[in-house]
Amino acid sequence: MDDNEARLIRRAKQGDPDAFAELYDQHQPAIYRYISYRVGSDATAEDLTSEVFVRLVDRIDDFTYQGRPLLAWLYTIARNLVNDHHRKGGRSEMVPLDETLRASNPNPETVANDALDFQRCVEALDQLTDSQRQVIILRFLEGLDNKTVAQLMDKSYGAVKALQHRGLATMRRILDV
Repeated sequence: MDDNEARLIRRAKQGDPDAFAELYDQHQPAIYRYISYRVGSDATAEDLTSEVFVRLVDRIDDFTYQGRPLLAWLYTIARNLVNDHHRKGGRSEMVPLDETLRASNPNPETVANDALDFQRCVEALDQLTDSQRQVIILRFLEGLDNKTVAQLMDKSYGAVKALQHRGLATMRRILDV
C-alpha cells in the first residue's frame, strides 16, 4: 500500500468524507468493470458497485493492512455481492438494443455483433471458477500484470499463472463451440 492510500484510509477511518470521495474516484471504475463483466447489466452493475462503496464506508474500521492494497478488499466485497446476486436468482439482463447503440459506430450490424460477442464472453466467464474468473478479469479486462493480480488475490505468482492458463483454456473451449 502506498503512502497516499495509507493516508486516505487513516482519514476515512476518522470520518473524512473527502477521503471516501477520493477512494471512490480511484477505485470505482475498476470495481464497476469487474462487476459489469460478472452480471452483464449496467443497472445491476451500478447498484452492486454502489453497495461495495456503502460497505466500504460502513466497514472501513474493519480494514487492516495485511500486505494487500485496499483494492483487494474491495474486489472481495464485489465478488461476494455478485455471488449473492446470482444465488438470489439474479440473471444477466437483456438491455434493449436502442440503449446499447453508440454514436461512434452507427452501423447496427456491428453494434449487434459486438453485443453478442460481449454476451458470449460474459457467459463463458460465468462458467469459470471464481478464482479463474477473477484472474481473467483482472489480467485482461483491468490490464494488471500477474504480480499485481497475485498480490490482490493473496495468491502466489505461480498460482495466478496456473489459474490464468486453465481459465483461458476453458474459455477457448466454450467460445470455439
